Amino acid sequence: MLIFLSIIGGFLILTFGAEALVRGASTIALRLGIAPLVIGLTIVAFGTSAPELAVSLESALNEKSGIALGNVIGSNIANIGLILAITALIKPIKIQSQVVKRDIPLMIGVTLLFWGLLLDGELDIIDGSILFALLVGYLSYSYYDSKKTGDIEEVPEGKEHPIISFLLIIFGIAMLIGGGIIFVDGAVDLAKYFGISEVIIGLTVVAIGTSMPELATAVVAARRGQSDLAIGNVIGSNLFNILAVLGITAIIHPISGDGLELIDFAVMLLLAVIMLPFAYTGMRISRQEGTLLLLIYLAYNVYLVSEAIV
Repeated sequence: MLIFLSIIGGFLILTFGAEALVRGASTIALRLGIAPLVIGLTIVAFGTSAPELAVSLESALNEKSGIALGNVIGSNIANIGLILAITALIKPIKIQSQVVKRDIPLMIGVTLLFWGLLLDGELDIIDGSILFALLVGYLSYSYYDSKKTGDIEEVPEGKEHPIISFLLIIFGIAMLIGGGIIFVDGAVDLAKYFGISEVIIGLTVVAIGTSMPELATAVVAARRGQSDLAIGNVIGSNLFNILAVLGITAIIHPISGDGLELIDFAVMLLLAVIMLPFAYTGMRISRQEGTLLLLIYLAYNVYLVSEAIV
């Protein structure tokens, strides 16, 4: 009973923390005159990826690399196969040309780089530094490119004072760290109880749990007709999961690749690659394409469960 309370309680804290962080960060970003798509690719993506960072850091520091790495791979798979799929089923997602020409190819390239760095079986401080350096470059380019295009959005009336927004960010980060610790402890206990490997738990339970903020953000954005925020959140989150979450975690503590299978990387790469033709055809992701993404995700999870049971 305590195990499930820990998982549910940690998940709720993660969700509320992410909402506070996204709310505060989004308001500050708008005040700086950053484009909506860039907000989704950077500020909102960072906010919704904060649970993954908290979970992966806590896991790696406690010698639970399986959960740390499985969490990121599973979250990236869930972001496209579950979150983007559900969002498209609710309302087809319009795609900007920038997303097809730059952002999706960048996501594919970063995924391949991550795969390459892990071929020796571990992400060490050098690998983490490479990933984090790319993150800094990506953020810098996104900011200056947004300012150059001038595609900005005015701050809506009634938005929080900058001080309140800053406090929301601090409050959100604190909740994410605390919720991450509680959630991981519950997930590990659950894995031990059922005799399931930490990697499988990281790829499924933990990955889905820490991806819930992305789902909430994407669904709300799609329903409000804010396609830029929805697609930017998913792509940006996948980039942050690899560059920031794994980069920072590997700098602080090496991450072992033991327990991961080729199929885990293959599914993550497949979903990233398949987004390109989906987005290019009609410059949108339709309900039919969303259905196919969801079927791939469900088939992968059925495979994971069947492997865990055997």
